[in-house]
Amino acid sequence: MENLTDVAYIFNTFLLVFSGCLVMWMAAGFAMLESGLVRSKNTTAILTKNITLYALACIMFYIVGYQIMYGSITDGDHSGMADFFFQVVFVATAASIVSGTLAERIKFWPFMCMVAVLTAIIYPIQGNWTWGGGWLSETGFSDFAGSTIVHSVGGWCALAGAILLGARYGRYNDDGSPNLIPPANLPLATLGTFILWLGWFGFNGGSQLAMGTKADVNAVAQIIANTNIAACAGALTTLVATQLIYKRVDLTMVLNGALAGLVSITAGPDYPTMGLAIFIGFIGGLLVLGAVPMFDKLRIDDPVGALSVHLVAGIWGTLAVGIFKEDVSFAMQLVGVIVIGVFVFGSCFAVWGILKATVGIRLSDEQQLEGVDSAEFSTPAYSLSKTSAIWKGKQTVRGKVPTN
Repeated sequence: MENLTDVAYIFNTFLLVFSGCLVMWMAAGFAMLESGLVRSKNTTAILTKNITLYALACIMFYIVGYQIMYGSITDGDHSGMADFFFQVVFVATAASIVSGTLAERIKFWPFMCMVAVLTAIIYPIQGNWTWGGGWLSETGFSDFAGSTIVHSVGGWCALAGAILLGARYGRYNDDGSPNLIPPANLPLATLGTFILWLGWFGFNGGSQLAMGTKADVNAVAQIIANTNIAACAGALTTLVATQLIYKRVDLTMVLNGALAGLVSITAGPDYPTMGLAIFIGFIGGLLVLGAVPMFDKLRIDDPVGALSVHLVAGIWGTLAVGIFKEDVSFAMQLVGVIVIGVFVFGSCFAVWGILKATVGIRLSDEQQLEGVDSAEFSTPAYSLSKTSAIWKGKQTVRGKVPTN
């Protein structure tokens, strides 16, 4: 019996380590997705933010966050170190969401300060209420892998920052209508989406937290199958819908539709049939299609659509558990969404506000035209002639808004 216990411990630990590696690989997905959807003159800034926010999130969660959320690192049914590694890559995911929404006009160091506070304090506090066995989990609130606990938390923080930061220079006309700012590299954005899709199998599958029995292995397989099919539904929904509405297919919407399907199923990939998972992903795709223009009407600038994907679809996925899963109360799911949303948005709004009032968080219009890479970093991402012209500062605020 002791040997069987050891075998279960080994398999459980392996699941967390391997799944954590897949989730860590999502950091590359976020970097590629965001780099592809911004202008080329801001690519180095995106890449720098994504690698450094990951490093900072891991350090801050180790020093402070994990203890707030779970207590000390101890062995149980699996290695305590494996548990820490699996949990810390989730924290980094929440911080990555913020990066995309605030791209092309946020100062680097104030952004990193926000990441430190988010990963050390704000995320762990609400995480303790839920996955840490706190008061919210005792009410019956259910979020299997983090539609709210991870994705909407990143979304709420990003929303608070976007409101205080304002839109990119030239993004909206005086009448409020948006100006199109074309993405620099759609192949890169597509690659990033596929990397995120792959990483999500570890994100959701690893959240089973056990692989020591036949039942656990079957559960992991079901979770991964549901995760995959929900993403497919979200992608196809936006594919067809953009053709019907705009008379053309919009690749960026298709990419975000797939991601919305993934976020939507994350709160409950363990219980539905694949048919129900398709429906949940389908609704997630529709919500993104409506949320992107909604945020534009509110003049909340989101270059990569992260608010629509992670915040809106995250809320939907959490509420869907209350609608479709037996023994889970819709009312308590709604309470959890509201309580976590108010806490995270309010806390982040306060931190962003302090940073804005002290060191400032927004790059000037001149710096935005020049490009964040030139304004704050030493090296452009691409040695292209058009990029090089902007790098040399040949355009002014009174000139045409560059789209490269």
